[in-house]
Amino acid sequence: MLKLTNENYFSPDASREYLSVSQYKDFIGTLGKTACEAEAMAKLNGAWEMEKTTALLVGSYVDAHFEGSLDLFKAQNPDIFTQKGTLKADYKRAEEIINRIERDGKFMQFMSGEKQTIMTAELFGTPWKIKIDSYLPNLAIVDLKCMKDLTETFWVRDFGYMDFIQYWGYDIQGAVYQEVVYQNTGKRLPFYIAVADKTKEPNIEIIYIDDNHLRQKLLEVEANTPKVLRLKNKEIEPLRCGVCDYCKHTKILTKPIHFSELIPAV
Repeated sequence: MLKLTNENYFSPDASREYLSVSQYKDFIGTLGKTACEAEAMAKLNGAWEMEKTTALLVGSYVDAHFEGSLDLFKAQNPDIFTQKGTLKADYKRAEEIINRIERDGKFMQFMSGEKQTIMTAELFGTPWKIKIDSYLPNLAIVDLKCMKDLTETFWVRDFGYMDFIQYWGYDIQGAVYQEVVYQNTGKRLPFYIAVADKTKEPNIEIIYIDDNHLRQKLLEVEANTPKVLRLKNKEIEPLRCGVCDYCKHTKILTKPIHFSELIPAV
């Protein structure tokens, strides 16, 4: 079994050997985001890479600051600078968000744990990997998020309005992180999201997800993991969603469609 480090944590070998929350969501999706099994397999096989959007890079900039790797992040992402060598506006905004976080004592208390702590555990018949933004042994598991607007709600058919945590599946993340830490330490620690947003005046919160909700999400993960493993092991064919960038890129027309088919049933 591959021994995980900060250098190989996101490597193709690690993705093939271990299941992670992000990979799980690639295959299964969340309450708000439909998955594409075909895209997930293409990513796993190295045939497809997701676009590094500015929104994702701003979040990564904030993450890198708090994990102490900002200089490396800047060196690896020269496009965040103008031709004059100054930060582009989006990343100046990231600096403002960092400054807002750092002048709040409670937020910094939750971010004072061990940074980027890697743990692994056997769950539901397969090894999982996690990387904790701020791990406070015997006290808490904290994940740092940088959102567009932490009060934004999302309309999801069959569910109605939904907060960003359930829409993006951060409760799934909390459930797996809590269980992996428990398997390693025997302590079932509370899971918190330390979130800052990109609104004109950055908003910040420490958000607690209760253990009952996490237990329910873990049961969902347990029920879905066998299918993920069958897909990873190429025992079943992955389904195409038909609407993601990968599906559009690899689409082959076979016949005309009726105009009523233009609205996807996802």
